[in-house]
Amino acid sequence: MIHFVLHDTKDTVAVVVVEGVKAGTEMQGWIMDADKMTNVVARQDIPIGHKVALADMAPGDTVWKYGIDMGKVVAPIKAGEHAHVHNIKTKRW
Repeated sequence: MIHFVLHDTKDTVAVVVVEGVKAGTEMQGWIMDADKMTNVVARQDIPIGHKVALADMAPGDTVWKYGIDMGKVVAPIKAGEHAHVHNIKTKRW
C-alpha cells in the first residue's frame, strides 16, 4: 500500500495520501520522478493531505517538496514526524 507520494528524490517531505496514519505505522511511499519506492516509520499520527518528514531536519534547513524549496525548518523535525506549520515556515516573510 502506498501511504505517501513525493515528486523528486531530493524532497525532504512527502504528502500522506491515505487516512488513518498512526504513530508506528510502517509507511511506504512512491517517488514519482524516479518511479521508485521508499519507506519511513511514522513517529506521530499524520492526517491525510499533510506532510511527513523523510529526513531529520534542523532549524534553518530548507524543506524540499515537489522538487522545489517550499520553506525553512523552524523547529527540529525527525524523519517520520508530522511536518506542518508548527515546524515549517515560508521564507517569504
